Amino acid sequence: MEGPQLNSKTNQMKKLVLFFLIGSFSQIAFSQQKGNDKKLDAMIVEGMKDWKVPGLAAIVVKDGEVVFQKTYGVKNLETKEPVDENTLFNMASTTKAIVAIAMGMLVDDGKLDWDDKVTDYVPYFKLSDSYTTADARVKDLLTHNLGIGNADALWTLDSVSTKETIQHFRFAEKTYPLRGGFTYQNIMYAVAGEVIAAASGKPWYKFVQERIFNPLEMTRTQAVAADIFKAGNYVTPYLNDDEDGMVEVDYGFSDQIGPAGMICSTAHDISNYLTFLVNDGVYKQDTLVQPKTFKKLFEPHSFLGTTGIYPTNALTKPNWNTYGLGWFQQDYKGHKLDFHTGSLFGLVAIAGIMHDKDVAVYVFANLDHAELRHAILYKAMDLYAFEDNSRDWHKEVFNLYEGFKKEGIEKAKQEDSERVKNTNPSLPLSNYEGTYTNQMLGTAKITLEDGSLQINFNDFITYTTEHWHYNTFITNKDPRFYERIKVNFDLNEAGKISQFHIMGRKFTKEK
Repeated sequence: MEGPQLNSKTNQMKKLVLFFLIGSFSQIAFSQQKGNDKKLDAMIVEGMKDWKVPGLAAIVVKDGEVVFQKTYGVKNLETKEPVDENTLFNMASTTKAIVAIAMGMLVDDGKLDWDDKVTDYVPYFKLSDSYTTADARVKDLLTHNLGIGNADALWTLDSVSTKETIQHFRFAEKTYPLRGGFTYQNIMYAVAGEVIAAASGKPWYKFVQERIFNPLEMTRTQAVAADIFKAGNYVTPYLNDDEDGMVEVDYGFSDQIGPAGMICSTAHDISNYLTFLVNDGVYKQDTLVQPKTFKKLFEPHSFLGTTGIYPTNALTKPNWNTYGLGWFQQDYKGHKLDFHTGSLFGLVAIAGIMHDKDVAVYVFANLDHAELRHAILYKAMDLYAFEDNSRDWHKEVFNLYEGFKKEGIEKAKQEDSERVKNTNPSLPLSNYEGTYTNQMLGTAKITLEDGSLQINFNDFITYTTEHWHYNTFITNKDPRFYERIKVNFDLNEAGKISQFHIMGRKFTKEK
């Protein structure tokens, strides 16, 4: 009788010790997380003051659980309404990853293949290079390496339909061989949206609503950016100008290229999205994307060398930079980091995920190029993936961009010093009036009003100009990105205005 009793007591003791150890480890983990939360929160609060960010939301998911979700500041500087977990921000180019996921779902459905030709789904798809047109594959729409130059002026100077935008893109010049380089290309994601529509039988925004937003319980997320105005509880976009200080800028929603960057979402909804990403395409035991397809999204498809395109590479010092399907990629502390920024006229975002650490981070803000977002991404990765608090990411990123700001000020001073004073246009201003055309960008009408030349592009946006020197003029600050743009006029042999140049494009005067 003694043996069984001793064994029973021994087992009970083992269970008590195990229970104690589990409880101790849980308490330690809980304490570490709370410590990480405080450190990240403190950096965000300090960063918002230095960057003067009106409103912000930050989310961290680790091991399939939301470990940090907090909102800061206000939606609007005048009303002072606070940002909350249901406040809509713009995802901007972090939208691209969702579009890639949608295409992956159609691959899983057997309705398309990554190597299918684009023209099989979008017959009117045509590029300036016939070979590229014929050989462009579905996955090429997502990797920025088709070899065609950037043409974002198509949607910043016009508001035509998606189809017309894509048709106009055929005039963009080939700049390198197919899949032989990297040029960030928003228009191709608009084409990807058309492929989704053709393969699924419904508009891309309805497809992502039904197959992504609804299953992920992203109840406030809007695939059509303009819908935020009826949805309510959304932020106002701002820009901190060197001359004018904090200014409210116009909403620049361009839903004709919606798949490139127009989805709007909230801190609450993004928490569910990050949970899905960390769980490799699974949400609440529901597999939304098959493992093979999910892995494909994060494989490198384009190569950017060691420099990449982000200034923060000077701080992270990656050994390589690549692009997957809707994700930039680089090594960080010996691990692969997939990430993407989003920037759209006073609204910014950043998303990042380190798969082998099961940590994902997302940041929204309503201040143009609030690069505090990079600091939050890397600080969160340090804290939650590596338990490392050694770097002051806010200070490092802030000082880096302050250096760029000073360079910009010096460049502006240099340009101003090169301005030739006391010159006049070659002709009376009335001679500059007329209709000008560009085969890709449409029509510009120049009129003389109150002594100034006004340029109206496609009945969409109008710039008032002032004389700079000789036959060069400069626009007022654009109400969306608050920059002034040089406009240069040319005279023909007869001494008459023949064309003008803006944003690297030529508009020819009609006779």
